[in-house]
Amino acid sequence: MAQERRDDRNRGGRDREERDSEFVDKLVHINRVAKVVKGGRRFGFAALVVVGDQKGRVGFGHGKAREVPEAIRKATEAAKRELIFVPLRSGRTLHHDVEGRWGAGRVLLRAAKPGTGIIAGGPMRAVFETLGMHDVVAKSMGSSNPYNMVRATFDALKSQMHPKDVAAARGIKYSTLQARRGNAVAEE
Repeated sequence: MAQERRDDRNRGGRDREERDSEFVDKLVHINRVAKVVKGGRRFGFAALVVVGDQKGRVGFGHGKAREVPEAIRKATEAAKRELIFVPLRSGRTLHHDVEGRWGAGRVLLRAAKPGTGIIAGGPMRAVFETLGMHDVVAKSMGSSNPYNMVRATFDALKSQMHPKDVAAARGIKYSTLQARRGNAVAEE
């Protein structure tokens, strides 16, 4: 009986390692903070990490600790707990243009043709690379604070809808929606 429980625990640990190995994490920002105490200053670190499986799931996390590796570990764990799924067109770009905002940070994300690459700055680039997006054009307006930029990017990605969901919301068939889109592209 005890042997069975031990095997289950070992197997669970192995499954967790396999699940964790499928994720790619990128360190976006590290901030050194100081707490003033009677004897001087105590330094700590805050880390912002983005984690994704490069197949449409992505999350971000924030961790604080006295040492950098511990802050990064905490941020990575927080990011894995907060994953979202983003539908991608052909597994490479967005279905439609979208805008997001958080605080004073505003971002504009636009779908791009194959071969365009990721045209985005700093924190947004990390989000797109871990998401598995290959072609996107992004513009950051307002705040350049990495925390606000990442949160604004996630706000925009959360409002991304798959055409099948749009068709269902409108009460029409997916093929009808695709036919309309094809006609609009042909007219341009």
